[in-house]
Amino acid sequence: MIPFGLGSSLEGHVIPYQGGITLDMMRMNKVVEVLDRDFIVRVQPGVTRTQLNRELKKYGLFFPVDPGADATLGGMAATNASGTTSVKYGVMRDQVYDLEVVLADGTVIHTGSLAAKSSSGYHLNGLMVGSEGTLGVITELALKVYGIPEAMVAARAVFETVRQAVDAVVAIRQAGIPMERMELVDKRSLQQANRFMGTSYPEWPTLFLEFTGNESGLKQDVNFAKDILAEFQCKNVMFEKDEKARHKLWDARHKLAYAFVRGTPGKKMMVTDACVPLHFLPEAIEDTRKTLDRMGMDGAIVGHVGDGNYHVILMIDMGNENEIRQAQALNEHIVSFALSKGGTCTGEHGVGIGKAKYQREEHGPAYGMMKKIKDLFDPNHILNPGKIFI
Repeated sequence: MIPFGLGSSLEGHVIPYQGGITLDMMRMNKVVEVLDRDFIVRVQPGVTRTQLNRELKKYGLFFPVDPGADATLGGMAATNASGTTSVKYGVMRDQVYDLEVVLADGTVIHTGSLAAKSSSGYHLNGLMVGSEGTLGVITELALKVYGIPEAMVAARAVFETVRQAVDAVVAIRQAGIPMERMELVDKRSLQQANRFMGTSYPEWPTLFLEFTGNESGLKQDVNFAKDILAEFQCKNVMFEKDEKARHKLWDARHKLAYAFVRGTPGKKMMVTDACVPLHFLPEAIEDTRKTLDRMGMDGAIVGHVGDGNYHVILMIDMGNENEIRQAQALNEHIVSFALSKGGTCTGEHGVGIGKAKYQREEHGPAYGMMKKIKDLFDPNHILNPGKIFI
């Protein structure tokens, strides 16, 4: 039995490789209750993040996790999704108060409570979030929500090199400026975005930034960030306070995948997903670019660089065995580099099938404990079999 939301995941999580029954959760799409004074919302798993935010706006609230796609909240919990705002609000696991879960034998459990904190028992929320439907089927979620900020400012900071851009990110984080978003878009990405979106952004390594807060505090944060950017030879920084201009900026970032798909007909997109400790990020991205150039591959590097998570977008001719081998070799190299620095093979996309082969190397003896947990919850392996574990 394989739970299915919108099918926006990237690692083959919902493909029934071993056959079975697909459980379509999309009709479980009700916002059950908004507890606005507790900053909690209860939802069914088929609710999408944009649907939820439309409802929350009536209360002056919003849900922050933004993976780009309009994914379902059940699917986002199953893969521990994150995205552009995780630098400030954390990942999906940080937003979950409680889950209602149906286990393999039909038992219904709750994994938490509606209390803001608890020291009672094992942390079952953390166990279920990211389990990709292998331990149980999520049928309801209680999630943390936030007040809509008074003011927002977006910025585009242009640099000569990726190294300068990423070093500036590290410095801004070290300064304690409470950034909402910190995204890297490299030269190749901006070339494709300009063609697809009709924009005219300078085609240099660029940081897309967003500041939120109250008016007076925001002004201080923006001025402090401008000084830091200048220290790292920022060529130009443009600020956008107008809502339409801000949306245009983030559209360019979120629609990069579509830009590459539309701009490369006949090829399939592959996206890598590594995450490293922040101080290794400049080295990781430099190493990735050198590897792409050495292999003669046309790849774009983007990422949620405020938390060390970065991606390479590749367009592959699936009829060309050499291109497929090269793409696989690049992914292996990126993952090996990340693991050698204490990072992870997947920052936000999850394991599914694509990253299963790296689990033993990343987790060591803990991998065996994970398999025992799987056996305990699902002794007959009927829940999304073949995922996470090889």
